[in-house]
Amino acid sequence: MRTNSEVVLLTSTTTVPIYGKLADLYGRKSIFLFGSTLFLLGSILCGAAQSMEQLIIFRAIQGLGAGAVLPIVLTIIGDIFELKERARVQGLFSGVWGVSSVIGPALGGLIVDHFSWRWVFFINVPFGILSCLLLALALKENVERKKQKLDYIGTLTLTGSIVALLFFLLQGGTTWPWLSLPSFGLLVLCLVLVAAFLFQEQRAPDPILPLSLFTNRIIAVSSLGGIVLGILMFGITSYVPLFVQGVQGGTATSAGITLGPLLLAWPIAATISGRVVIRYGYRFTSVLGMAFAAIGTGMITLFTAGTSLPFIVISMFIIGTGLGLASTAFILSVQNAVPWKLRGVATATTQFVRTIGGTIGVALMGTILNAQMASRFPAIFARFPASTASLPKNVSQSNVLLTPDVRNTLPIDFLHQLQSAFSQSLFWVYALVFAFAAIGVALMFLFPGGRADKYSYKSTQAASNDTPGESREVEAEHSLTNTLS
Repeated sequence: MRTNSEVVLLTSTTTVPIYGKLADLYGRKSIFLFGSTLFLLGSILCGAAQSMEQLIIFRAIQGLGAGAVLPIVLTIIGDIFELKERARVQGLFSGVWGVSSVIGPALGGLIVDHFSWRWVFFINVPFGILSCLLLALALKENVERKKQKLDYIGTLTLTGSIVALLFFLLQGGTTWPWLSLPSFGLLVLCLVLVAAFLFQEQRAPDPILPLSLFTNRIIAVSSLGGIVLGILMFGITSYVPLFVQGVQGGTATSAGITLGPLLLAWPIAATISGRVVIRYGYRFTSVLGMAFAAIGTGMITLFTAGTSLPFIVISMFIIGTGLGLASTAFILSVQNAVPWKLRGVATATTQFVRTIGGTIGVALMGTILNAQMASRFPAIFARFPASTASLPKNVSQSNVLLTPDVRNTLPIDFLHQLQSAFSQSLFWVYALVFAFAAIGVALMFLFPGGRADKYSYKSTQAASNDTPGESREVEAEHSLTNTLS
């Protein structure tokens, strides 16, 4: 593992669909409190870590708990509110997420600068305890208790396949080459476990991830859209800061601030998205969102060393608008299409596919960037042998432009040629992001047209050939009585 952040990605991604299923079996409150407690325990241990090895282990514990938090919170919102009100609340929740995304990194920097890195973890504890207390006191559940048998084989094969896939994506091209025995072995292991998982889910009486979910057109399209959304989100947040830093010579702080317009536009658009979904439906809203994303990603393919800051800001704002519109439409469509007993796993699936899509996308983009740089950089370094020989031994050629102390010592001609080559290399990464956005626009036309309330679980059940009133009975059988005291 290269960094402890990858451990969190691995453990949290692996547990998301499992927590979603457990929330359907045992109720939202108990699973949320369990996951939050595990996350807080991991945070305390991380803050007290005495070595990097300990920190990595404790970050894994933190990630195991983190996998429960976001999907269960989104599921609870889906339980409490009907579609019209849910659209507004999900938008507001996205606003909270957006503000946190802007404030969090800045606050973390202040804590590290003025206190200690340990408090980056300790600060989670009071807020986490408060949220657990509020939820425990305010959310009332009346879950029908049945003897449930967890799909252990499905859980193990799903977990194993995710771990193998993420190891393949995170380590391939860095720790070992893509075309190597470890990469090949992990890929084969992943495919074998996926095949075993699919076989198990078809025969399990209560599968951990019901494959029947994906026979629902709305859920299938939302899942495909979620994969594209993850690719766009991870790709933009990973590679636009590299442009600001490497091509335009900005600092790490200024590179991070570049994402501010995206994080500002996302919650604003998410709030609007709920209203648009209610009035115009899933197809219109998601097509509109992906179209905005395609326009914004098209703009970033035009980035050069001379690109102005306003142009970068506008492109980021347009992309954030598109992602905010689409993401809210996806979560609303999925939650509206399933009964209570499937809402947890369905909601978790939307988060899961987004992360998997993003991880695959970043790995693919990294491979393209490295290949492009490998075809351009060696010739430039060969033309400046004296400058190349003076580079620090602990700084690789690919990181010269991202290391300010080294970059500032380079001769101006050498620097400009490297920046030009880096910009040309990043173009192909941005072109790939744009291509996925364009594919996303086309996919969104697969959503059914018309008003969203036509496609709710209750509406489709009532319109089916079932016994009159059966839809209400099916919903009530597994209903969750939620009241906020």
